Amino acid sequence: MGEQGVELKKSPPVVNSHPPPEVEGQDPPAVPVPAAHTARMARIDNMPRVGRRVSSIEAVKGAPPPKRQSVVVYETPDSPPAHRSSSWWRSLIMDDDKALAKAPPESVTEKTAGLEERDRNISSASVPDRELFSWGGKDAGNHNLALFEEPSMPFFSSYLKAHTTPGPLERMQSENQKKKADLGTMLGVYLPTIQHILGVTMFIRLFWVVGIAGLGQTFLLLLLCCLCTFLTCISISAVATNGVVESGGAYFMISRNLGPEFGSAVGLLFYLANTVATSMYLVGGVEILLLYIFPGLTIGGSEVHSQTGTFGMMTNNLRFYSTLLLLLEFLIVAMGVKFVQMLAPVSLVCVILSILACYAGGIEKTLNPDAGQRVCMYGDHLLQSKFFIPKDNGSIYDMCDYCTPNNTFLMDNLCPLGKCPADVLTTPLSCINGFPGFKSNAFSDNFGSQYIDQFHTTVDDKADLNRDVFQDVKTSFWVLLAIYFPAVTGIFTGANMSGDLKNPQQSIPKGTIAATLTTSFIYFSLAFVFGATIDGSVLRDKNGQSMGGTMVVASLSWPSAWVLLIGSFLSTFGAALQCLCSAPRLLQSIAKDDVIPILRPFKKVTKNNEPFLGLIVTTVIAELAILMGAMDSIAAVVDFFFLMCYAFVNIICTLHSLLGAPNWRPRFKYYHWFLSFLGASLCFFIMFSTHWDYALVSIFLCVLIYKYVEWKGAKKEWGDGIRGLALTTAQYSLMKIEDKDPHPKNWRPQLLLLFSMPWAKELVDVRYLNLLNLASQLKAGKGLTVVTSFLRGSLNSPDDRKRAEQIKSRMDFDMNQVRLRGFAKTLVHEENQITGSLSTLIQSVGLGGLKPNTVLVSWPVHERGSSESSDSEYNTFTDKLHAACAMDMCLIVAKGIIDFPSNAFKLTGFIDVYWIVQDGGLCLLIAYLLKQHKVWRGCKLRIIAIAQENDNNLKMQTELQQYVYQLRIDAKILIVELADPEISKNAFERTLLMEERTMVLKQMQEARSGGNALREISPLVTAERKTGVSAKKSAESTEDTNCATGNDIHKEKAHEEESVTDDQKKEKTMKEKLLALDRTKVHKMHTAVRLNELIIEHSLNSQLVLLNLPKPPRGREGLDDYIHYLEVLSDKINRVIFVRGTGKEVITTHS
Repeated sequence: MGEQGVELKKSPPVVNSHPPPEVEGQDPPAVPVPAAHTARMARIDNMPRVGRRVSSIEAVKGAPPPKRQSVVVYETPDSPPAHRSSSWWRSLIMDDDKALAKAPPESVTEKTAGLEERDRNISSASVPDRELFSWGGKDAGNHNLALFEEPSMPFFSSYLKAHTTPGPLERMQSENQKKKADLGTMLGVYLPTIQHILGVTMFIRLFWVVGIAGLGQTFLLLLLCCLCTFLTCISISAVATNGVVESGGAYFMISRNLGPEFGSAVGLLFYLANTVATSMYLVGGVEILLLYIFPGLTIGGSEVHSQTGTFGMMTNNLRFYSTLLLLLEFLIVAMGVKFVQMLAPVSLVCVILSILACYAGGIEKTLNPDAGQRVCMYGDHLLQSKFFIPKDNGSIYDMCDYCTPNNTFLMDNLCPLGKCPADVLTTPLSCINGFPGFKSNAFSDNFGSQYIDQFHTTVDDKADLNRDVFQDVKTSFWVLLAIYFPAVTGIFTGANMSGDLKNPQQSIPKGTIAATLTTSFIYFSLAFVFGATIDGSVLRDKNGQSMGGTMVVASLSWPSAWVLLIGSFLSTFGAALQCLCSAPRLLQSIAKDDVIPILRPFKKVTKNNEPFLGLIVTTVIAELAILMGAMDSIAAVVDFFFLMCYAFVNIICTLHSLLGAPNWRPRFKYYHWFLSFLGASLCFFIMFSTHWDYALVSIFLCVLIYKYVEWKGAKKEWGDGIRGLALTTAQYSLMKIEDKDPHPKNWRPQLLLLFSMPWAKELVDVRYLNLLNLASQLKAGKGLTVVTSFLRGSLNSPDDRKRAEQIKSRMDFDMNQVRLRGFAKTLVHEENQITGSLSTLIQSVGLGGLKPNTVLVSWPVHERGSSESSDSEYNTFTDKLHAACAMDMCLIVAKGIIDFPSNAFKLTGFIDVYWIVQDGGLCLLIAYLLKQHKVWRGCKLRIIAIAQENDNNLKMQTELQQYVYQLRIDAKILIVELADPEISKNAFERTLLMEERTMVLKQMQEARSGGNALREISPLVTAERKTGVSAKKSAESTEDTNCATGNDIHKEKAHEEESVTDDQKKEKTMKEKLLALDRTKVHKMHTAVRLNELIIEHSLNSQLVLLNLPKPPRGREGLDDYIHYLEVLSDKINRVIFVRGTGKEVITTHS
């Protein structure tokens, strides 16, 4: 590098881009420069002088060519050449340009052009240098972003390509999208929504509402209805512009924002609402057809028009003709959505003409008052026209000719059999103009309300059903609200067609809000026209009985009543067509999400993207609704389905606005959470104020579907708003919980389960499953539970992390199976990190005041004489206990966990609590909580208190009985006295065996490890050595005596003495061993033996025994002894739970 640097400074060489001429007798250059470079540079020189890019290559002896540098010099044709630097490398560039200018042009082929740059770099480099150059370049995958290269994270350019370059899946989806109708705002949203909203209710019920409620309260009623839908439209616009809205409209928005459970529940109700609304519109249309347009089509004649009972002839007519219209609409919808939308403008034009005819009729009646239809009044009672006009030779246009006392037909009806009551002769008959126009006093007369009871003709007078016009229902403001509200529904029509819209985000807000404002103006203006131009008594004639069965609004219209009759019929037909078209698409969207398995067949569509199976089912359900017959009863049911959907859409917008989720970025900016909240409140207010019983039923159905989807439905993660609400609520609640010990009234065991067992796919650990069952029985789904499994491995290993995730998923599944609500965790550690991992976990688990306070572990499994790793379940047992005790956590150790019942069993018997030490009442609380579960509910609770020799047993039992009674726990009290202070021989022998076993195990472990270090000599070994020396001396003394005497008698005597001496020696050796034992260990063993005897005596057949857990040893040195004590304590008992509290009170007598 130094030589190269010096040479570079001395004389920067100039590189010729064309090969030098060959000299005779000389070898050609080792690395010729390709001729393609000459052509390339010639092309560059021949380019326009604006923005010319020139390249230079610096050649240095023994060094590879440096990276190509580019210099862009901007020149304009009219300007002088740009000033160039006088640096030496700029001279190189100028020399290159001069040399290239002199070089003859060469043809460039595709092959040479493609390899040109690579050959140029490699041609001037040596072989080793070429190997270095092979590290880069396109062939080596070089992308100049090596610093940011990660296998798991693609570059942004690649991410962008995935969205701009279609793959096979995208091409298939685009092909499917081509089959969409691609409707715009006008045809796709605005016109269908107007057509759906302007239904039958506007023509056959609005004037009646004005007559009953008066103009003032009608405006209030319309304000409630229109404000509810307008506020919902604002929420729809915000939600619809907060991302892509696919097919399904309302269902898609609710499910993606409130979760699949709410989405499916409200979506199905909304589907039923659209389906049943189809029936409502068709029945209303047939009513117009048979009553006003073609009365002769009525089967049975016009005489049966009043037979509107459940099985009346008129009701059967409605069912028959509505079914025919439903079949006709089925065929139209089956032809395709475009055909439906083509018919929509025709129907809508007729509706608009009908509305204009009403406005024109009001003006015409004002300009020509004599053109209004006359009606006959008998006092303040409006008479039915059939009462005074003969059927065969009378006409309603000559009304005033018949409304006189000279009409014999009228007088015969008023005075049957020639006998006239006194009031008949005094009550005046008057023929009045029923449509006086704007100049009359109709506006002021109709401003007040007149709520009339059923079968009444006025507020105070009961009607003569054969003579007077009467009300067929008991009227009130809320009844009218329930009847009229379906007239403002239909704002979701455009959203339901979102799958066929070209740009749903733009079309839905514009079209829906515009349609809502348009229809609201129409309703208010029509109500004003009706109230200001029609007499009040005529407005209250719902079925036009005073005018020979003519529709009241049709008599107002101009130029002809037929304009309004045809328009109103077509409006009902068009609204039913829109409902029948949108309902199957809504069902198909629910089925396509595969949330409810039973709906899977309905996600199929035809080649024209038509949900034909859904259309068939929708038609069948609509036919079932048609069989109900009455339009007003259907309308009341439809209200609540629509209102539930509207309320939930408003709730979505309110939640997102208040929570401020990062993904809440609607393009529609004119919304506010208060407006959405007000809209939701209005929906529920209308529901409960009109029919509270229907409201409860609709909410019950919603909850029922919600729970069914939660139980049987597929789990979907759509990032819904309910999760955001839960997170926000959890954060708020956590901040409210103080990070300190709770009051005993609020204390409950928050469990931390620790597992250190090996995992295998082909094996199922019964101990693990039973411990989960025990936790489930103890918690009963309440409180916090954290299940943690320790896995040996490396956190940096992808395989170990993957295995940890698999085990976590398995734990989650097992917890769900046993209905244990909580969190599963896996902790990967190195073999020598288990102690630190345990300590760290127990110190850091939880969040704020919500953290585990009780550690639940199973009794460790250990094979005698086997060597185990340091992170085995047995060796980490005391680590778990120590860490929990250090953090003031309670301990629950389940022994005999294999014999514990699963949640499928129900046990009977006793649960015995041996209350030995005051632990704050934890033993008693654990037993009580277990008894709340169905597995242990059949068991009776016994509290067995351990008394000392000096205790007053009778007084102790009385006080304990009173204490348990104040705790509100039903339990039997037993006092057991542990009054034998003498240490039994069994205790000494068990302690000796424990010590010998411990010594043997240590020797075996040292033999395996090959340790030769100095060790502490056990007292037992010292005693044995002393015994051996004394025995040897005694034997030698006996042998000398025998030799000295030499007599046989003495030998025989000596032999007997020797045998006696051996027994004495053995007994003496045993005594020395026992005396050498640690007294503390002997006393502990004595306690374990005596308690075990008491437990076997009183609780051998009990289903469960709860004991206080003794204090664990400080280190692993005393682990074997500690385990041995507890094994002796629980010997021959199937199920034992050791409980250790912190000494703090966890149960209280206070309320």
